[in-house]
Amino acid sequence: MANGYTGKILKVDLTDKSVEELSTADYEQWGGGHGMGSALFWEYCEDKTISGTDPGNVVTIMTSPLSGTLAPGVAGRTEITGIGIQAYPIGWYTRSNFGGRFSTQLKFAGWDGIVILGKSDTPVWLNIVDGKVTFEDATDVWGLDTFETQEEIWATVTASADDWNALGGSRDSGRTTQRPAVLTSGPNAEGYGPMASLIHDAGNGAGQGGFGGVFASKNLKAVSVLGTGSVQVADPNALMEARLWANEYSFAGHRDSTFTTVGSFPFATSPGSTIGEMAPGVVSRPQGCVGCIRNCRARTDKGEGNESSCVDFFWYDAFDRAAHGGTTQTTAKAADMIQKYGLNSFAMEALMLYLGDLLQQGLIGPGAEIDSNLPFASFGTVEFAEALCQSILTQTDIGADIALGLAPMAAKWGRLEQDTTSGILRLQEWGLPHHYDARTEVEWGYGSLIGERDINEHDFNYVAYWTPTVCALYGVECEISAERLSEIVAEKTAPYNDPMMMDYSDEGIYSDAMAKTVSWHRYYTRYWKESILYCDWMWADFVNPYREDFSGLTGEGEPKFLNAVTGGNVTYEEGIEIGKRIWNLDRAIWILQGRHRDQEVFSGYNYEVGAQPGTTTYEAPYTMPVYENGQWSYKSVAGRMLDRDKVEAWKTKYFELEGWDATSGWPKRETLESMDLGYVADALEAAGKLGA
Repeated sequence: MANGYTGKILKVDLTDKSVEELSTADYEQWGGGHGMGSALFWEYCEDKTISGTDPGNVVTIMTSPLSGTLAPGVAGRTEITGIGIQAYPIGWYTRSNFGGRFSTQLKFAGWDGIVILGKSDTPVWLNIVDGKVTFEDATDVWGLDTFETQEEIWATVTASADDWNALGGSRDSGRTTQRPAVLTSGPNAEGYGPMASLIHDAGNGAGQGGFGGVFASKNLKAVSVLGTGSVQVADPNALMEARLWANEYSFAGHRDSTFTTVGSFPFATSPGSTIGEMAPGVVSRPQGCVGCIRNCRARTDKGEGNESSCVDFFWYDAFDRAAHGGTTQTTAKAADMIQKYGLNSFAMEALMLYLGDLLQQGLIGPGAEIDSNLPFASFGTVEFAEALCQSILTQTDIGADIALGLAPMAAKWGRLEQDTTSGILRLQEWGLPHHYDARTEVEWGYGSLIGERDINEHDFNYVAYWTPTVCALYGVECEISAERLSEIVAEKTAPYNDPMMMDYSDEGIYSDAMAKTVSWHRYYTRYWKESILYCDWMWADFVNPYREDFSGLTGEGEPKFLNAVTGGNVTYEEGIEIGKRIWNLDRAIWILQGRHRDQEVFSGYNYEVGAQPGTTTYEAPYTMPVYENGQWSYKSVAGRMLDRDKVEAWKTKYFELEGWDATSGWPKRETLESMDLGYVADALEAAGKLGA
């Protein structure tokens, strides 16, 4: 098919070891990725009130039409959906996303995605080689770490008797030099499910949701895929022209020019490398996902920390620096640990911060209130990191409690309420770790609260937080004014197009405009980033330093690449509308699971404690755009806390904007029917949960 799709989706039933081919065309209206995943989950998960470890849970692993093509910042992304087991007190239907080469191999094998049903009676791993799908015995790899598991599968698959991967001939003739792309959990992940991630290659992780534990609950150790085909695009010339056009918005297109930097931080751009997280003297080269032009990761001469990035390092870097007076190779070794063991890096970072506070207060250790024999005297060393990880893997010492998940752990210790109110246990909403601060960068907090997980989507984060904050830290004036920023964002946030959407003042965060910000963000990301799978660290490109007017790729770029590949004519605005439809379908699933607006409340510290730098290991003082006294400016909003009554009032504004019942937060029939979701309204009404 010359439209980016392979035309088929693989449906696997682990219970009876059967496979079925579904037609992608039946789901193309959802784009790909998350949209298709939610549609498939709705169709095949018969009881949406079950737990994530129930055999009836349906897990999808989906690509997009752009996967495996030359579209920048998208070719290597993969989206996972299903009922998770990490959130507290309910494991919501949720999502995770990872990069690398898995989605490309899946497309080359001829599949647009995988739908996994049921539970195997014995441990298995799924072996996909082009159109051949087999269930392999996973008994011998069940206790292996993610690196060992991949190596075993590589050896098994490449030992194929028919020598299909030998050198010679073309890829489309059934030959390739690639190793299979493997997605796997760590050793015995059923024991630490809420903390368990899925890992692909060295550092690509689906962390949120506890999907490593979900896999383990299904007796599924890994999914391996290798393809020898290719992806057919509708208009190769248009795709190449789009890449050349986008080049003018990148450093590669302006090598001889200068652009604003603050310290080593490029103005208004997302992170570009992991060099700053490596120990001094480490030699590295850039590394990225298939087809990537950003290459935000690295490979090093030490062979440690390869392909890891951001919080994979941050979970331990601050403690390494405190113990050794600066970053050492301990940080890279610790990054490799959580990748090998399949441990959620965000959860591990929050855990380390919590343990540090408890240790400082004398509340943890041998004979303390929380009795533990971990080597706390070596806090920040390789030895402590290994001991902590092993305690979780083996469920010994406090690892048995940690394996329950961070919120259940604190509840078992009798400290959940007091420590999430004081803020030493930084679980911002749904028992999930604090990422960016809901008290300051409020769109991040609201999006996570109204959703089901930390959004981890940096669209406004780069331009509204990082750029002005770093400028303030270095004492320089931002080259783009807050007013110009508000104008650019307004131009690119249809259908609202309201410049007040960038007002993070003390009143602006509770405004109708901020309801529009959150609403637009949920729509944009549900389609363009989670379904078409544009990379979060490259898109949205609101503000671009290589353009005289600072206006970035977003708005024009997203449909340009999509339509070149598919041959369609989806507009940017139509993509937003599809995202709205996906968002409402997801909301309906959460409602069936038991969601009500009364549950959508931040942890106590957001209302009781002023926001301060260092709530995570990488947060700087918050300087953000505000509109006060009739003028735009950048202003520090550090120290702010949320007002409970104003948050509740904001929720009412938001629900009314969405067309949901303001009392319950449940979608109304007319809202759903306007998006051709009448069947969803019927299901909600049958459950007694349709908005009035």
